[in-house]
Amino acid sequence: METVSLDTLTKKLKNAPQSVIERVIGYVDAIMEKNPESKPYILNEEQQKILNEQVNLDIKEYSKAEKVYENLKDKYEL
Repeated sequence: METVSLDTLTKKLKNAPQSVIERVIGYVDAIMEKNPESKPYILNEEQQKILNEQVNLDIKEYSKAEKVYENLKDKYEL
């Protein structure tokens, strides 16, 4: 597959109407948001290891957040 360069895009969009430019920008923004490589956070190695170990857990292994919250409140008398 041929890689499209910025020059090629610039030439194609040079005389495009504003509505087309806006659609292209929206498309690029959407692609960038869904990029699985970009994360809005940074994990250290230990945190990443813990997260990786949880990826394939059976759903039965999870705890309900409400139950965890109630247990913490009870434990620490909050």
